[in-house]
Amino acid sequence: MTAANSTIDVFREQILHAAKNKTKLSITGGGTKSWYGKPNQFTKLDARTYSGILEYQPEELVITACAGTPLKEIEATLKEKNQVLAFEPPHFGEHATFGGAIAAGLAGPGRISVGNFRDFVLGARILDGKGQDLSFGGKVMKNVAGYDVSRLLPGSLGTLSLLLEASVKVLPKPAATATLRCHISQEKALKILNEWAGQPLPLSASCWIGKEKGGDGELTIRLAGAIAAVKAAIPLMSSLVLAKEMDPEAAEIFWQDLREQKLSSFTNLGADQTLYRLALPAACGPLAVLDSIDDLVFEWHGQQRWIKAAGDEATFAAIKKIASSHGGHATRFKQGTNVDPLFERFTLLSEQAHSSALEAVQARLRSAFDPAGVFATKRLP
Repeated sequence: MTAANSTIDVFREQILHAAKNKTKLSITGGGTKSWYGKPNQFTKLDARTYSGILEYQPEELVITACAGTPLKEIEATLKEKNQVLAFEPPHFGEHATFGGAIAAGLAGPGRISVGNFRDFVLGARILDGKGQDLSFGGKVMKNVAGYDVSRLLPGSLGTLSLLLEASVKVLPKPAATATLRCHISQEKALKILNEWAGQPLPLSASCWIGKEKGGDGELTIRLAGAIAAVKAAIPLMSSLVLAKEMDPEAAEIFWQDLREQKLSSFTNLGADQTLYRLALPAACGPLAVLDSIDDLVFEWHGQQRWIKAAGDEATFAAIKKIASSHGGHATRFKQGTNVDPLFERFTLLSEQAHSSALEAVQARLRSAFDPAGVFATKRLP
């Protein structure tokens, strides 16, 4: 018996024991995103014991790894072949794991140009709530066998199954990058970013930081792609918004700090405050959010917005209502120490007309994969 099989057998025993005794298991990795979603005190199942890169095919743009593999190890391996995880998953700490990144399903600044995490997942191997070892998908983009279950795992926060392994698509590092910065109002920034998004420009990321009500903010945009395309776009885009090109080293630090939420707009969250994340349609204009605190930050050309505000239920309800009225939704992303940890963190499927029917689908999926409720930690509603 190999060490890998032995580790999986231990996982299976934990799952079967929990199912038999009608208890729950809370899957954990490096713990760098333990604050995301509703907390619990259930027994931990540590996925870090199953670690390692199983297969890497640079020529096929695919890497397969165990869930407990450190994310930085995967990125270092890709760097050797000048390849990257193009959706830029945030680490939020030194010990972030591959499985934890998939479970959270979060993507960084590059998401707007390349797609979300689930768009890159090709296949997965899991243990379900009955201890069954199941595999879905494959290791190539054109695999069409079976149901696309592997893409249900990103963002599931460990409430569906235990992820053992996953294969994800990677991309070559862009041949050239450049970052431009200017001062512009929120309204003008949203307008011009949406115009640029519809044009053949190498626009890979954007971020506007400023006050919610009036005044100019700081717009930072990143260009990435072929050398000729980036060189041609710099003077064109700069002239339209009077932007200046940033020093490459300073630009790299900025985008990394944005991804890891180390900018001042994210830090120093007050004890009674909440950092809210709003997911909105591309055409959504400026919003007036009640009693917002500090700077407003938007990424993905305005489709992802971050707002600090009071952490009470009434404020969250008002923010959800505003987001929903524009066809989006809101999340309590991070909470201050005085905010009740039992508050619901997400917009429920039942709270929106276009998603309410999915509640029944979600319930059937959970029943099929986890009939005993081993992973039903309520971390995700």
